[in-house]
Amino acid sequence: MTDLHLKNIEQTKTQIIKFIKTTYARANKQTAVIAVSGGIDSAVSLTLLAEALGSNQVFPVFLPYHEQDMTDAKEIVLWNKIPEANWREIPIGNSVDQLAHNLLIDADDQIRLGNVMARVRMIAVFDLAKKINALVCGTENKSEYYLGYFTRFGDEAADIEPLLSLYKTQVRQLAKHLKLPAQFLHKAPSADLWTGQTDEQELGFFYKDADLILEQLVDQKKQLSEVGDVDSRIVQQVAERMEKMAFKHQVPYVLQ
Repeated sequence: MTDLHLKNIEQTKTQIIKFIKTTYARANKQTAVIAVSGGIDSAVSLTLLAEALGSNQVFPVFLPYHEQDMTDAKEIVLWNKIPEANWREIPIGNSVDQLAHNLLIDADDQIRLGNVMARVRMIAVFDLAKKINALVCGTENKSEYYLGYFTRFGDEAADIEPLLSLYKTQVRQLAKHLKLPAQFLHKAPSADLWTGQTDEQELGFFYKDADLILEQLVDQKKQLSEVGDVDSRIVQQVAERMEKMAFKHQVPYVLQ
């Protein structure tokens, strides 16, 4: 089995940085707000933002749920030399818990609770962006988009998405090219929606397999029966996930 590789990583980096600069200039904005979780996607997005706009123009936001560990998130912000005056930490525990109580969400209903977390975080970053006249930078990648692995009006809400043309394995390659600290290259992908949660455990397959399949189905426009290099059972799982989550790219439905 082969891995999915970027053909020219430096060129990809240059294109994304140009995209960021152009988008902010077109919107007549100079500053960026970004939620930093400590995962690889937000680490790469933050690093590209800092290079494109300058570290002084980036406002990272830490949004911990109760005792959620923000060590890695703060490390990547320090690594990018973002001034501490720009940092914002907004604990979401009380807000999420109050909403969960009002909405009668059981403690073991992790999906509903996770959706509330994502949407509370969205409110926080967009409110800060409004306050300082900034654009919100998202961290979604192409794998998450086609697998529907996001909360609508939550973590997929953004003004600009610099990584949406890259699959998860390609984001990891770009992170290595950017020489990010080692922990960002090796930690298990997680949306941090509950303790011990990982993307791949929840999805039921690895990103490296899913990306090979998605690249063939989405980019090469192959039929399901033509997909190779991956176990057919995983191909079926990914295809079923794509079909099940396709509605997220179509709503809201409107009368034509």
